[in-house]
Amino acid sequence: MRPAVPAATAAVHGAGLGLRRELLAPLADVDAGAVGFLEVAPENWMAVGGRLGRQFRALTERFPFAAHGLSLSLGSTAALDEGFVRQLKHFLDAHGIADYSEHLSWCSDDGHLYDLAPIPFTEEAVRHVASRIVRVQDILERRIAVENVSYYVALDGSLGELAFINAVIAEADCDLLLDVNNIHVNSINHGYDAAAFLDGLPLQRVRYLHIAGHHVEAPDLCIDSHGADVIAPVWALLAQAYARCGPLPTLLERDFNIPPLPVLIGEIEQIRQLQATASSNG
Repeated sequence: MRPAVPAATAAVHGAGLGLRRELLAPLADVDAGAVGFLEVAPENWMAVGGRLGRQFRALTERFPFAAHGLSLSLGSTAALDEGFVRQLKHFLDAHGIADYSEHLSWCSDDGHLYDLAPIPFTEEAVRHVASRIVRVQDILERRIAVENVSYYVALDGSLGELAFINAVIAEADCDLLLDVNNIHVNSINHGYDAAAFLDGLPLQRVRYLHIAGHHVEAPDLCIDSHGADVIAPVWALLAQAYARCGPLPTLLERDFNIPPLPVLIGEIEQIRQLQATASSNG
């Protein structure tokens, strides 16, 4: 029997912001206390040098960083790209980044698909994905976290989404990156109760959280765009998450329609207020 695993612990703290190139200059001038940490997609920066590389290095020296991958393709049946994972380890070590996460999805076949596709919720897929996570953790010499993803087509499988996530995390002995907006989006698109889904996750394994805005295409269809302000039901779900697992580090994602930095800092302050409330109630 596998021994009990202690609760996940992140190296970052507080309320953070996803780094985009549009934010390089504004962040260079902002007080470091305005943002608790930054999160970066390593694929976008691993090979960047010159002026942009120097700007990025200056930020990693001022702010704590987490890394959130885009191309590991944990659910793919193609061979794991171990060369990429070793390059990733070098990048993480060079910038002192301890927290690394990836999507519980696949995004490649004979090349990258530039989208995050769902994995069939089957026992076979659990074993396959978990074995790849274990190998990644061995190469990186780090526990990683996997994110519950948004998806738009429910694939056939003997397990539901919730059971699949729980099984992968237990089998791989990894952590969870809890994306609150993805729970809300999936609850609309697939007709389940978001609060009940949250309660069924392995919350002791949550490393940190994501929150974002989305696009409402129809009453029964939301698109996980990361291109809008966070809405009230998602804020409420974040507060519920804090009530269940404490005011863990939380990252605001904004990938499109990026407003001025002071507007984003305003949403970061809302995260901090919810974290403070959870701390006082805890």
